[in-house]
Amino acid sequence: MKDIDHYINIVLFHIDKYNIKIYTLIIILLIIVISKLLMWLIKKALTRKRLNTKSFDEGSFYAVYQIIKYIIWIIAIALIMQTIGINLTVFLAGSAALLVGVGLGLQQTFNDIISGIILLSERSIKVNDILEIDDDVVRIQEIGMRTSVGLDRDDISIIIPNSKITTNKVVNWSHQSRKARFKINVGVAYGSNVDLVMKLMKDSALEHNDVSNKDNIEVRFTDFGNSSLNFQLLFYSENIFRIDRVKSEIRVIINRKFVENKVVIPFPQVDVHIKS
Repeated sequence: MKDIDHYINIVLFHIDKYNIKIYTLIIILLIIVISKLLMWLIKKALTRKRLNTKSFDEGSFYAVYQIIKYIIWIIAIALIMQTIGINLTVFLAGSAALLVGVGLGLQQTFNDIISGIILLSERSIKVNDILEIDDDVVRIQEIGMRTSVGLDRDDISIIIPNSKITTNKVVNWSHQSRKARFKINVGVAYGSNVDLVMKLMKDSALEHNDVSNKDNIEVRFTDFGNSSLNFQLLFYSENIFRIDRVKSEIRVIINRKFVENKVVIPFPQVDVHIKS
């Protein structure tokens, strides 16, 4: 027993006035292992809850797990510092002036971190949500403490400061529902059969597989334009992230049906009067 005590109390190295012993390293490793084991158990419990509860989706699971993970690591780091012999009270008091100076220089960083905590706790924006930020449409892949990672429609990863999400106007396409309504505008020549045009546009939407709620497809005669009769096709789709491709394919169908039925999409027309 004395031999064990002797070995675990061997000083490996010094850091200022702190002695790092084998015993200290064992305690630090135990804290890290227990922290990781605890996070694994919590993740497993949350995964089971997500599978059994429909209201607990992947975004909610991610937010709750991230908050718990940060709390566990903060506690673990505090315990490690106590194990080494660092008095947290003295440490915080001694670094107060430094923290003020650092805080002024890293004000935006702290703003992003606070915004990250708000996003994770408030859960107004979750992983897999589709956001429109500064005319960019991105699918959120990860919400971190300082930044979030999104994938745009060109499959390019975009790093977004969290404060930009919490302070700017952000459109969340998937907040209320996994589907949204979209519009396609079409103009046809004056003299066209209005009823036929509206039927062809509706049939074009019905033909596409990515159109949801097909009973709610609507075609509107929106205006008498300068060169055309203007119509608008409204439809729902769950393929929000790739909606540009869906719209393109529906436009192709509309154009094909117009050609088959001799419906003309006119060029802009201008009357020019020349005075002699």
